[in-house]
Amino acid sequence: MKVIIIGGVAAGMSAAAKLKRSTKDAQVVVYEKSKHVSFGACGLPYFVGNFFEDSQQMIARTVEQFNASGISVHIEHEVLTVDSMNKMVTVKNLLTGDIFTDSYDKLMVATGASAIIPPIKNVHIQNVFTLKSMEDGLALKETMAKESLKRVAIVGAGFIGLEVVEAAKQYGKEIHVFQLNERVLVDTFDKEITDLLEEELRSQGVHLHLSNTVTELVGDQQVQQVVSTDGTFDIDLVVLTAGVRPNTQFLKDSGIEMMTNGALVIDEEGRTSMKDIYAAGDCATIPHVLKSEPAYIPLATGANKMGRIIGENLGGAHQKFNGSLASACLKVLDLEAGRTGLSEGEAERLKIDYKSVFITDMNQTSYYPGQSKISVKLIYDAKTKVILGGQVVGRKDAVQRVNVLATAIFAGLTTNQLAMLDLCYAPPFSRTWDVLNIAGSVAK
Repeated sequence: MKVIIIGGVAAGMSAAAKLKRSTKDAQVVVYEKSKHVSFGACGLPYFVGNFFEDSQQMIARTVEQFNASGISVHIEHEVLTVDSMNKMVTVKNLLTGDIFTDSYDKLMVATGASAIIPPIKNVHIQNVFTLKSMEDGLALKETMAKESLKRVAIVGAGFIGLEVVEAAKQYGKEIHVFQLNERVLVDTFDKEITDLLEEELRSQGVHLHLSNTVTELVGDQQVQQVVSTDGTFDIDLVVLTAGVRPNTQFLKDSGIEMMTNGALVIDEEGRTSMKDIYAAGDCATIPHVLKSEPAYIPLATGANKMGRIIGENLGGAHQKFNGSLASACLKVLDLEAGRTGLSEGEAERLKIDYKSVFITDMNQTSYYPGQSKISVKLIYDAKTKVILGGQVVGRKDAVQRVNVLATAIFAGLTTNQLAMLDLCYAPPFSRTWDVLNIAGSVAK
């Protein structure tokens, strides 16, 4: 059996490695468009911010290691078309320009996503960056370190945008964040949480331009000004973090079912609508525990897990993915924030009869150093009290509480059960009634 995997980052290489371990006689061929495989892009903002210096730390396994394990990896090779009827792919060697075909018995698409370039006039001027690839990270880090460039504009206030804020802070830059929506992280967190994150950003000197559209970049050779609906600002460096788009344009005539954004729709086994073609990662949907419709959740955790499941299934198994809760977290300067399950906005859109509570308490006892505020929001079924979603923001250990909530939602716990859940207590870590117990008690 011959399996071709298009894309060699998180999902693709997880599938390749698992397939080779479980089906040793399988012929596994990987075509990757970039120079790198098994690359952890989540580390890019912290690499740019000089939290670590060696870019190779973001590489889990090298091409040579994969080849030694019996997986044939071809970097700088782009798959141009897929002929699902004849089970053939057309491939271009980006180094030589040669174009050739290859055949498969089963195929996996793991092509990831690309950064969206907003429709901004003069957007291709110098000192304008995205942050998606290793090359992006290397270029942005080199430029960010220049002391002569003092003012940074970040266009888009999602996860990557706010992580780039921290990177720019490391260099003492003046930071402006431009966001099309009325608040940061609008698609991920509810307003109670983002209000606190915005307060943290402003308190540390970050200029937030919300409900704002960047229309033009000004400069002769490199960017000197950003023109927006909020005014014109002197800027030396721009980072575009306005979201991602699935890399599936080459499949637009393939007949594979897609979402409107181009994400390939898959089932719980990772299969697309086309026989013997699987998909996972940022180019595909992922089954959601609490939603019946396809969900697009471009996160590394889901990509790796779904890739592993597909690796077994390419070998003939029928493993099913448990489902995603879109659990996600980030650090915003001195705050941690995390979420899991449904947000209040999602519950409204799904027409669920829900209730919510938002409480603020303390993370630990007052007599041990380090006490600070911690806030929790719960979304739960109005009748059954079953927990549907949770969000936490605070300082030390705030995100670890989200992991408890993810487990509670997956297990179908109610707010009553959360209120009495036997959580660890010691003065450095919590109070005798943890903030999650209190949130459950208020909700019950």
